[in-house]
Amino acid sequence: MPFDRTILDAAALWAVRTQEPSFDDWPAFMAWLEEDPDHSQAYDFVTLAAEDGTAALLPEAANDEAGELAPTRSRFPFLRLMSGVAACMALVSAIWFWQAQGAMDVYRTAPGETRVIALADGSNITLAGGSQVAVDSGGDRHARLEHGQALFEIRHDESDPFTLEVGTARLVDAGTVFDVAIRSGEVTVGVSEGAVIFNPSRQNILVEPGEALTFAREGSDFETMALPIDQVGEWRGGRVTFRDASLEDVAADISRATGVAFVVAEGAGARRISGSVSLDALRDDPRSLGPLLGIAVSGEGDSWVLSVP
Repeated sequence: MPFDRTILDAAALWAVRTQEPSFDDWPAFMAWLEEDPDHSQAYDFVTLAAEDGTAALLPEAANDEAGELAPTRSRFPFLRLMSGVAACMALVSAIWFWQAQGAMDVYRTAPGETRVIALADGSNITLAGGSQVAVDSGGDRHARLEHGQALFEIRHDESDPFTLEVGTARLVDAGTVFDVAIRSGEVTVGVSEGAVIFNPSRQNILVEPGEALTFAREGSDFETMALPIDQVGEWRGGRVTFRDASLEDVAADISRATGVAFVVAEGAGARRISGSVSLDALRDDPRSLGPLLGIAVSGEGDSWVLSVP
């Protein structure tokens, strides 16, 4: 998985510090590991890569004199193998290994927040609230939407097309403005300019302006439908339109977009909903969602519960 560069740098620093004989700040180190699952995974990545570097730099360390000590891949394997200059050299090897695997910059937004990511080639990615995207730092022509929603305004280059991964699916641009939303069971791609090719090596479906493609997050099912062009990326202007969406997806979408917590009452998540709502109106009065979509809205602690009347 890609790591935020700041997290990776911190992981490398902890890797250096923890192998020093005088290191005694274990409580702070453990607190950092437990602060975010990405911290632990990034540290594991750095230490495993450092172990690989150590094996290349100090092959004799892979076995003891009797040939009985085999290298293991546990949380701190390289601490037993590295020291001094070798430790630094192995960490350099780890960074090289990371770059060779294809470094990606990770961008996140909190619920209710939007963020514009300007790419080096003049393209833009607008990230909706509660979303995450990883972008290839080596050329900005490849990205992966991890969760949430984003609008892609891509400068087309026929010799180097922009590609987007969403789960196991691959989208390739053809001079494109397109919106991608990841929901509980499906992904929706809406196009307003140019075209998007869905899985060129498999289904090879061309999605054109005024069309939306919906495909299953798990499996190979997909369908296309008409979509008004002005609804592509409309959330940037403060409006969201639902077309036969599950109440579960409605709650997730408006929670991400507004930063207000909406949840679904037990047994109501499958209810299908159509309608259009103003995000500012929901921030001001979450109960206004009720008459707009024909549902019941009630407050419960810090959340608003959606149910079927």
